[in-house]
Amino acid sequence: MSRKVIIAGNWKMNKTAAEGRELVEALKKSVAGLEAAEIVVCPPFTTIGAVAEAAAGSVIGVGAQNIHWAANGAFTGEISADMLKTSGVKYVIIGHSERRQYFGETNATVNSRLKAALAAGLIPIVCVGELLEERESGKTEAVLAGQIREGFAGIDAKDAEKIVVAYEPVWAIGTGKTATPDIAQAAHAFIRQELRALFGAAADAMRIQYGGSMKASNARELVAQPDIDGGLIGGAALKAEDFIALIREALAL
Repeated sequence: MSRKVIIAGNWKMNKTAAEGRELVEALKKSVAGLEAAEIVVCPPFTTIGAVAEAAAGSVIGVGAQNIHWAANGAFTGEISADMLKTSGVKYVIIGHSERRQYFGETNATVNSRLKAALAAGLIPIVCVGELLEERESGKTEAVLAGQIREGFAGIDAKDAEKIVVAYEPVWAIGTGKTATPDIAQAAHAFIRQELRALFGAAADAMRIQYGGSMKASNARELVAQPDIDGGLIGGAALKAEDFIALIREALAL
């Protein structure tokens, strides 16, 4: 089955509104008319408005880095689905390893956020991945299976096709280490196997990104793997020229 490549830049806690606008203005000139892939940028909450305005009318989609499961209420510091949608957001990252590591995210809260995103018509990018000690002790598949089964509990197959999964081996995020294409493909194939167990044939339409230090120098060989459908990009998405080079390599342009 043919799946459209999706390349999303996660800016994390970087870029003011002015800096974000500048990056998107540079990026959209280079990706104008690009139909071979979905291109997404995920700025911090305070930068979303400026980025959405700059991206309007272009092929660039705008994503957020988190979403709360409640529609409104006493949740200081959180952002609801409607707040995101009215700010111009179409995608949302859920369960990034940094949210799990530093802010108490669990498979259960990932599940709640995922359901809120789907109910609002947003496209979720759900992150899964193992720590270095988990990989070294042979627990990679058990960790991934738990994250998928618990994180996707109660989701219908018809909604599953809308979900993007991002495999991010935590040991390869921001470390400069990258899973080899074979290691990454093996993890992606296992993730798809688990998704197939939950959702049947819908799993073949679901896109799985690689999210561990993808850059221009390795993007082509990673995306060439049969179960790798793009990338969730950190550092290489913060400079327009780096992100553009990565996109071109990933698509073999």
